[in-house]
Amino acid sequence: MKVYIDGQYGTTGLQIHDRLQSRPDVELLSLPEMYKKDTEARTACMNEAEIVFLCLPDEAAREALTLITNPTTRVIDSSTAFRTDEAWVYGLPELVPDQREKIAASARVSVPGCHATAFVLSVNPLVQQGILPRDYPISYNSLTGYSGGGRPIIEQYQNASNRGDSLSRPQHYSLGLHHKHLPEMKKRTGLDYEPIFLPTVCDYYNGMVGTVPLAGRLLHGQPGLHDVHAALAAYYEGEPFVRVLPLDDIKEMPPHALDPTRCNGTNQAQIMVLGHDEQILVACRLDNLGKGSSGAAVQCMNLMLGWEEESGL
Repeated sequence: MKVYIDGQYGTTGLQIHDRLQSRPDVELLSLPEMYKKDTEARTACMNEAEIVFLCLPDEAAREALTLITNPTTRVIDSSTAFRTDEAWVYGLPELVPDQREKIAASARVSVPGCHATAFVLSVNPLVQQGILPRDYPISYNSLTGYSGGGRPIIEQYQNASNRGDSLSRPQHYSLGLHHKHLPEMKKRTGLDYEPIFLPTVCDYYNGMVGTVPLAGRLLHGQPGLHDVHAALAAYYEGEPFVRVLPLDDIKEMPPHALDPTRCNGTNQAQIMVLGHDEQILVACRLDNLGKGSSGAAVQCMNLMLGWEEESGL
């Protein structure tokens, strides 16, 4: 199976390349770094490949798509460009019961953003099961490593001579409350309004945890902590990459237990339900470079090719 990664030398592209390079069922088409912006060379590779990963900024991804003229070439995009586009399938297999079938049959799949993945996994089941009102005034906080910012941010954090002292401390960003993941968060959960979203970047490379606080009195039927946990556990029962931790395991969680790096190096997402009946906190932990990007992309590729979903993951 011929696969080409357009944007192979970026953070997500390198991660996908690492996951695929030793697989005997994949033939990776590649270009030397000096040709990474050579339109003719890229076009030839994209039209030769059966699967193309686009690991590019939004506008570059849209431009790259116009270069693909081979009707049998299937595309998996990691940018924000197509995540709310009706012509593309959202690449979150755990979204709804038939999402895997949609991904498998599609020629165009858009991989979710890392913050959006944690949010949608936490919120969507509660909306689908009628627990969370669609007009709920929802908020979302996410703590993440700096790799999610791409090469410029990575270089800023890793350049000891140029970084300021402030980078050693957590940094809130997107303070205008217009983060690029918001449209997919709203659309892929069925909420009437976008959440109030505050992301925070920290001085470590990868790993993230997103938290959604809920007031029990504002939920349909006023469910308690156990009810919310049971709803999430039932929704994800049997899922290979999403696990809802048992309440007994998190009843007396120490302060460090929400460590955002616990899922690093995997394609796993762990969901925890914390708090009490009146105030419930749903937390989702994942690797922003795994289930939040490259791992999810490979998971979608496996489904599109009819291979074992967990292959290489």
